[in-house]
Amino acid sequence: MQGSSALDNYDAKKADKALRMLLVDRSNEFRELARGIGYPTTGKNWELIILNFCLDFSDCFKSWTDKNTASDHIQVHKCNTMMRQIALGKPNMTEVTHLQNEAYRIAEDFKSIYKRIE
Repeated sequence: MQGSSALDNYDAKKADKALRMLLVDRSNEFRELARGIGYPTTGKNWELIILNFCLDFSDCFKSWTDKNTASDHIQVHKCNTMMRQIALGKPNMTEVTHLQNEAYRIAEDFKSIYKRIE
């Protein structure tokens, strides 16, 4: 789905509040991941872009590991592109895996915080 955002599945006000709460403890991880995928942290709302990336990565992980989830060609291509973006220029798998874990953890923490907001 061109132009769609993983954040479209969330209420904007609750998502913004959850992001602000998440950034209190995880701002360093957001910056590290942004640097790792080559995204500048100087622009406006760069944290939203990184959060969206993380939510998309979490969806990719689900489609890779869930036997009951059938991925279409677009999803497979999107996930491969994200993997390439994470791995590009990294010297070893340890660094790639570290960034993957950060992306996944940020997404899962965001979802957990989002669920608790009323």
